[in-house]
Amino acid sequence: MAQPARILVIKHSAFGDFILSTGSFRAIRAHHAGDRITLLTTEPFRALAEACPFFDAVWIDPRPGWTQPWRWLAIVRRLRAARFDRVYDLQRNDRTAAYFRLLWPRRPEWVGTVAGCSHRYVKPADRKLHIVEREVAQLAPAGVDAAPAPALDWLDAAPPLAAERMVLLVPGSAPHRPEKRWPAAAYGRLAKDLAASGYVPVLIGAAAEADARAMILAVCPQAVDLGGRTGIAEIAALARRAVAAVGNDTGPMHVIAGVGCPTVSLFGDASDPALIGPRGPRVHVLRHAPLPELAVARVRRRAGLRRSPVEVGRRLGLSAGIAERLRAAAGGGRVRLRA
Repeated sequence: MAQPARILVIKHSAFGDFILSTGSFRAIRAHHAGDRITLLTTEPFRALAEACPFFDAVWIDPRPGWTQPWRWLAIVRRLRAARFDRVYDLQRNDRTAAYFRLLWPRRPEWVGTVAGCSHRYVKPADRKLHIVEREVAQLAPAGVDAAPAPALDWLDAAPPLAAERMVLLVPGSAPHRPEKRWPAAAYGRLAKDLAASGYVPVLIGAAAEADARAMILAVCPQAVDLGGRTGIAEIAALARRAVAAVGNDTGPMHVIAGVGCPTVSLFGDASDPALIGPRGPRVHVLRHAPLPELAVARVRRRAGLRRSPVEVGRRLGLSAGIAERLRAAAGGGRVRLRA
């Protein structure tokens, strides 16, 4: 009986890229159903990787600096000792290319972009390719049939909030990329508008983004602040129950879109959604330069969120009683009104 093959998948970062690669992870697992698959990743993604059902083991790469040859020697020795039969290099950078070269002369099959590897993918120079499309093309020569979408059906938890008509708002971004943010004041106006229409604005983000959320809450006290209190699985759970989400080019939006929540992802000219935008069944990208000048009304229209009959009546100058009768006649639904 043949021994299971030893497979290594390399994916170090970043958070959004890791989520986008879950479709590739699933495809590799399906292709190597009886084999042992190890993921080489970095410490920030340990918990997520260990919860992912596509791997038998998770290794943490210390990513030694170029001036630390003894640490390079340690990781290369570990890779040699594991005797991997095939490596899927989904990081595709100078570090992983160096690992390939340092494994000479007994290199495993290598599915990547480094010159000399057994299954080399060369990105077309005249085409823009999203990361998931690049991975589909990279895996194909190795016989792996990947879908160009995240695979997140395994990611779930008890939601930290149970409310109807939730709209998730994600006003942050990586700390070193503030230019990717739609202004907090604009999120505040959107949240206030949504609350007046009977929706529940829910703020998602890291603890370090507290100042932005505070600005939003100052404009819309009805918003629910879950910033710093949701893990990745909790964000997925909220997204499955929300009616929509609006956010910047940031990691949590990849989770929200990937689980199927209707998503409006906001981009300026600081990044290109054609290359790194969220993927999912109901994703709408709204790009405007400069991003701070993107109108709240345009974001709301793109999200397809309807105003309550009571608010419509108020805007039309109808009495509250007539507006309530309109709501009852509509079965409690909402009617559309351009902002």
